[in-house]
Amino acid sequence: MAQQERGNRSRRSILEAAARVFDERGYDAASTNEILASTGLTRGALYHHFPSKEAIASALVAAQSEALVVPDQPVKLQAVIDLTLEFARRLQHDPVLRASVRLAVEQTSFSRPAQTPYEQSNATILDLLRQAREQGEVLPGVDLQEATSTIVGAFTGLQVMSQVYSNRQDLPDRVCALWRFLLPGLATPGMLARLRTAPLPQTAPQAAPQTAP
Repeated sequence: MAQQERGNRSRRSILEAAARVFDERGYDAASTNEILASTGLTRGALYHHFPSKEAIASALVAAQSEALVVPDQPVKLQAVIDLTLEFARRLQHDPVLRASVRLAVEQTSFSRPAQTPYEQSNATILDLLRQAREQGEVLPGVDLQEATSTIVGAFTGLQVMSQVYSNRQDLPDRVCALWRFLLPGLATPGMLARLRTAPLPQTAPQAAPQTAP
């Protein structure tokens, strides 16, 4: 068990180091030597987990699908909103997810998997919108495929703009504004007042209880 935990830590260390290098320099300009220099691991340890730079990139791209955790919301339009807001929050703090997004957006020599992260995002959001329609949350006549494509495409563009202008510090605000514009053309009038477009506040960790000296 201890050996497995060390292996998991080494693998995560490699991914985080590669994420920083890919995020800063892009896939083609990055090298395994730079990645190794950031981890303190041996080349043998790196190749034990990943036989090539492309294998590392593939593992990073898979992180996008892992971030698509559907919120447990009875209102499915709210679940779509919360999914995008949580993804935006994670992009601010998770170097692995940031690198994954860059690898998916950039045109490089990296061969992407057959199912791209955007196809996975489309499938997740389309499924939620279909559930929302079944529950009477969506306006009649809305093309759900078109709505899904618009949501994913707009989010992608906003996160790129936010990266350029504020290093993604304003990304949640941009996503909130996106939903304020999109919802009147998507949600039934009765749903609009029920939907929250702002992120839920993050719960602060509780301080450890003080013990008497």
